[in-house]
Amino acid sequence: MTGPTRPWAGLNTVAGAPDVSGVPAPSDPRAVAQARARARARAQVAARRARAQRRARARALRRAALGRLLGRCAAVAAVLALTLTVSVALAGVRPETPAAASAPLELTAAATALRAELAGTAAAVLAGSTPDAPATSADLALTAALAGLRAAPTSPDQQAVDDAARVAWQTRLADLAAAGIELPTAAAVAAGDLPEGLSPATDALGLVVPGVVEGVVGGRVVAVPTVEAALAVGTALASLGTPYVPGGTSPAGTDCTGLTATVWAGLGRAVGTTFAAQWSAGTVVPEGQWQPGDLVFGSHPDAGLDDVGVYVGAGQVVTASATAHQVAVLPAAPGAAAVRVTVPPAVPNTPPPSDGSTATVCGAAPVSAATGPVSPAWGGWANGQIPTSALCAIGAGHRLRCDAAAAYAGLAEAFQNAFHRPICITDSYRSLSAQVDAHERKPAITAVPGTSNHGWGLAVDLCGGVNGFDTPEHAWMARWAPTFGWTAPDWARAAGSNPEPWHWEYGSLA
Repeated sequence: MTGPTRPWAGLNTVAGAPDVSGVPAPSDPRAVAQARARARARAQVAARRARAQRRARARALRRAALGRLLGRCAAVAAVLALTLTVSVALAGVRPETPAAASAPLELTAAATALRAELAGTAAAVLAGSTPDAPATSADLALTAALAGLRAAPTSPDQQAVDDAARVAWQTRLADLAAAGIELPTAAAVAAGDLPEGLSPATDALGLVVPGVVEGVVGGRVVAVPTVEAALAVGTALASLGTPYVPGGTSPAGTDCTGLTATVWAGLGRAVGTTFAAQWSAGTVVPEGQWQPGDLVFGSHPDAGLDDVGVYVGAGQVVTASATAHQVAVLPAAPGAAAVRVTVPPAVPNTPPPSDGSTATVCGAAPVSAATGPVSPAWGGWANGQIPTSALCAIGAGHRLRCDAAAAYAGLAEAFQNAFHRPICITDSYRSLSAQVDAHERKPAITAVPGTSNHGWGLAVDLCGGVNGFDTPEHAWMARWAPTFGWTAPDWARAAGSNPEPWHWEYGSLA
């Protein structure tokens, strides 16, 4: 069927244009003008949309470029921050706040949060749970800041050793960061999936060293730690000063196996809390191939395995020492052996031989099972003649043996929380000359010079309410001080032979 003819057919057409004869067309000149106006308006709208799209694309490109620039700036800032960290430590600058001693404040806050996360994971692993995702960080600046955190005060001599090890480790991380090296995970090392610029380490015979990779820093080939090993070292260094407590596995107190168990449990690895279990937790490593993060064991022909610590380089370990009374950096014992936790043993490890005739724990003989008072003598010094460098400061010019100082710090913090004011102290370590002076002034209530437990750095005299038997402060001390290891000796109690409500001692002392 043929439709009616259209009088406008063929008007304003262009050869080769698509057939639009099926589209209704205006029937008069005014309608034509209106149609053209609408077409122009649509064209203008389309043009504006196109311009908006071009501007949006341009903004996206600028944002992408800015993001790349900020990324590069962040990388440079991280290197600069890490360099600043090491420079401050090398300069010997120590801020009043210990946690800020080795890192800028913002890194310190991040490192503190990381330490708390690692501690939470460690607690879960030690309790037998499996954490969902153990904390990890390949950020070298953050890892260095973690190593700069501190747990408790220590003696000036030990502090110098600890700081030197901390600075050496942070300098090593700074060099890696400056060279643009990325730390690999232990899984990546095992799979051979290494970041650019790294390769498996080999020994003098050209054999691959298990669990170790190498990179180039300043024209030198150096060993590059795994993420896990770096965090293990950082966690160990952040534990320096923690009191030595037999059987302990917490920031309140730990022994040597407790420290190493906690360090690696924080990374999701259960290595056990006994020497035997930890010796079996990794591949045995020859002494010349020790790397930071390895577990280094002391042993004795009679005692067998008797000490363990986290290797931090230069022949040194971080360990909870029964002789130093706290976590400290010490030389690895002669004849020590090591295992690499990140490399499971192919066959069960054979422990060093021993006949079991001598039992030592964490570098010292175990505490006697006797329940009576123990001798307060320590360190080989005479009463009242202990060098200041072997004692730890607790504020206001007072000093104690370092484990007692750490316990006192916890007690003082708890007292502050309970009474909203600092604990008051009048006396702590008392030199022999100070004992002589005190005895001349108060012979009836002071010990014979050379016999006072103040002379061992294990006693304090308190004030501010504690120095009275019938006070809330003294009642609080009687209830809570023993949880921090501080007690009132029998003779100093209200019914004792020489009542002194102000006198408190660390442990049960003869």
